[in-house]
Amino acid sequence: MSYNSDIHHRHSVRLKDYDYSLEGLYFITVCAQDKKCLFGKITDGVMCLNEAGRMVEKWYLKISQKFPDIECLEFIIMPNHFHCILRNVGADPCVRPNTSNNTPCGVLGEHMGSPLQRIVQWFKTMTTNEYIRNVNTNHWPRFNNRLWQRNYYEHIIRNQHSYEEISDYIVTNPLRWEKDQLFVEQ
Repeated sequence: MSYNSDIHHRHSVRLKDYDYSLEGLYFITVCAQDKKCLFGKITDGVMCLNEAGRMVEKWYLKISQKFPDIECLEFIIMPNHFHCILRNVGADPCVRPNTSNNTPCGVLGEHMGSPLQRIVQWFKTMTTNEYIRNVNTNHWPRFNNRLWQRNYYEHIIRNQHSYEEISDYIVTNPLRWEKDQLFVEQ
């Protein structure tokens, strides 16, 4: 069924008027379309990545190369979703990531730091493109229309206690797989 604004009520989960390019910590969850288990299996509480899962890991670890103001912290790739914590360390006010140092401040109207939406979009694009190549060349399982769900969940981590709880949640996520709301029989 195609999108119909009278039936479907998509609401943004983003904070209205919040600048997601600000320095800080962000907890991100990205889910596979239709909760399809494409990235590996959980065995005895341990996530065992398949080739597709290792590919997702590779692109996550490349985020900081593409966006120098971003640090990749804790993460877990689950069979049908991905959790991570990203730290935006902030950009030099006159040097925007991915632009030449000759570009004067204020030119192009870009944010000074990397906006979270742009990072997630890049990650989804890179992983989807590589996944498609492997469907065609290495017979990875096909997906329906898109690899990732249209949106993603984010949470701004505001203090050390919250960071520690979320970090622990990420690290121990495979132990709770069968109780997880995203659990789908593998």
